[in-house]
Amino acid sequence: MENVKSFEPGSITTANLQNILLTAVAPRPIAFASTVDKFGNVNLSPFSFFNVFSSNPPILIFSPARRVRDNTTKHTLKNVEQTKEVVINIVNHQLVEQMSLASTEYGDGVNEFTKSGLTEKASIKVKPPRVGESPVSFECVVDDIIALGNEAGAGNLVICKVVYIHLNTKYLDEKNQLDTEKLDLVARMGGSWYTRCTKQSIFEIPKPLNTKGIGVDKLPNHVYKTEILTGNNLGRLGNCNEIPSDSEIELHKKLPEVNKVLNIENEQLKLEQLHLLVKKQLEDNNLLLAIKTLFCL
Repeated sequence: MENVKSFEPGSITTANLQNILLTAVAPRPIAFASTVDKFGNVNLSPFSFFNVFSSNPPILIFSPARRVRDNTTKHTLKNVEQTKEVVINIVNHQLVEQMSLASTEYGDGVNEFTKSGLTEKASIKVKPPRVGESPVSFECVVDDIIALGNEAGAGNLVICKVVYIHLNTKYLDEKNQLDTEKLDLVARMGGSWYTRCTKQSIFEIPKPLNTKGIGVDKLPNHVYKTEILTGNNLGRLGNCNEIPSDSEIELHKKLPEVNKVLNIENEQLKLEQLHLLVKKQLEDNNLLLAIKTLFCL
């Protein structure tokens, strides 16, 4: 029997629901939003309800939610309502502690740039300053603000159109493109937890952009007869562009490591060893070898 705890959102407190949502829907990128009020007072605050939603036009959306404990709203929301401008600064590991400090609920009119020790840099097209230490900053005008409710915990979607972009050149590669490894971005998890996008924690998955993967449904049925090949293994195998031809398979069977497995008399042991070989070939990034090995039985 499936071991699952199931319930309706309204059956638990908002605080418990928020904990589940923020812990499960993670990691989340961070919008380090700098704004000004109608008097020109600067505010800087991070929001992890954030993402990019369009490239043409370039649209970013972040959501300053109403506080769960007392249903109040943040200065950022008031500022974007008044001025319709914001700079969304991207957060990497170099400034994560200062970003966290800026999330402190200082009083109205307190400049979090000053409190956190971050540098104000003048923007080109909007009034709010950008964070000088940020690897990427997006100057934005606010197209719309959509309130999702009036109760504690309700979000407010701030729909931002990017009008100017600043890239710190030390985070560019030899092609003058942003380098994922150099960026060293951080993301929000549940509670007080964050995650860091280091070289060790990021990985690539090839996508068949011009061709279609054959799909897991086209793999031999014996893939399910052991527990050696994981769902990720099957997904990678199903990403192959085509099933090997009979001639390719017959030639592949002559490889010493494959032939050795095929000569095992015990059928179950043979299958297990074949799957282990396929798994190793996948781990060695030899997808073409792996798919041919798989179809040898």
